[in-house]
Amino acid sequence: MKTPAEVVADIERRLRGSWASEVEAGNATGQAESRWPHQFPLGRTTSAELGRSFGKVAAAVTAWRSWARAHDLHLVEESRRVAGTPQTITTHLVVPDVNTAANVVGGDWPSRIQRARLRAAVLTDRFASPVRLAGLLRDVDAYSDVDFELLCRAAEWFRFNAEFALGRLSARQVPIEGLHSKWLNTSQHLVAELAGMGGAASLGLVEPRRARVNFTYLDPDYLAKGARRHDSETVGDSVALPYEPCVVLISENKDTVLTFPPVPAGIAVEGNGKGGRTIAALRWVREAPLVVYWGDMDADGLEILDQFRVAGLNVISLLMDINAYHRYKRFGVNIDAHSRPLGPRLPRALQTPTTGERDLYQALCSSSWSGPRRIEQERIPLERAADALAGLLLATQLKTMVGPE
Repeated sequence: MKTPAEVVADIERRLRGSWASEVEAGNATGQAESRWPHQFPLGRTTSAELGRSFGKVAAAVTAWRSWARAHDLHLVEESRRVAGTPQTITTHLVVPDVNTAANVVGGDWPSRIQRARLRAAVLTDRFASPVRLAGLLRDVDAYSDVDFELLCRAAEWFRFNAEFALGRLSARQVPIEGLHSKWLNTSQHLVAELAGMGGAASLGLVEPRRARVNFTYLDPDYLAKGARRHDSETVGDSVALPYEPCVVLISENKDTVLTFPPVPAGIAVEGNGKGGRTIAALRWVREAPLVVYWGDMDADGLEILDQFRVAGLNVISLLMDINAYHRYKRFGVNIDAHSRPLGPRLPRALQTPTTGERDLYQALCSSSWSGPRRIEQERIPLERAADALAGLLLATQLKTMVGPE
């Protein structure tokens, strides 16, 4: 027979899957069918088990009756024969409605249900009974009261001003008091739905500012002409480079990008922190025969490297494996940029590391690691990095000449 704690977990599972539709069903115009009352089985004991351990079963039945009385709940019981005598055994707990379920489960569930009812009434009153009321209640469940009111005011504004905003305003320019562009960008689909904009998933606002990538030309023949050394490209723009790069070096350190030694047909790109989708969006980066990432030898750097590969770039790391770590260990530190100590961390499930990269990452995350947890890339002489890059380029060229195995 199940314990009360086990049945309460069953009640919460049903409550979690039904609370929004239940609030909709209780709304004046709700159409959803109620999933309450519901009988929760307590588990059925076989006749043989009942005969062998009736004492335990009887104690459990007594405990259930006491628990049910304390929570003002009804038990379903049936008559079973034990050793030739009839005995009454509890079989199910009946929870009559969503309010009772919320009270039994406890925590924030009672206030959550009450908040959902208030919001259902507001949505029905201000937006003429939204068709997807239960779904909307789920979508705004984590909203603060301030955010919920902002959602309603934004939807009311767009209901009357959608044509004015279409293609003219950015999220920053929408004239609603208290509105933040980041909030609007993530809530566009809900605002559009409440504003009655058909099946629109967005508000037709002007696209937000596109990311810009800064880079430095490294080709010595090109630079000898006195042409510009530093350049930038906005994602989605059409840019004609002075030459197609054979090697692209991505580095998080700006000084490294600005001062890297000459590389034939090379371009050095400034990384943009976590994630590589912005740089991966540039055609000439994607199509370069060799794309190299050079970051700090620490857990963050190896995670960023992994994200570039996940973004679709066939990136080779430069001086970021366990062998390179031991070679330049003397440059290592155990504090971050704010002088806070670096310690162990829970490793993430990296998707793309080589064996040497994985060995370094796991070591740097480990609580048993006694070496420095960060070797900043700028501490390594640029000449050594340039030599390592030349080796990668030569290996790539040889592989191209030999062809696939």
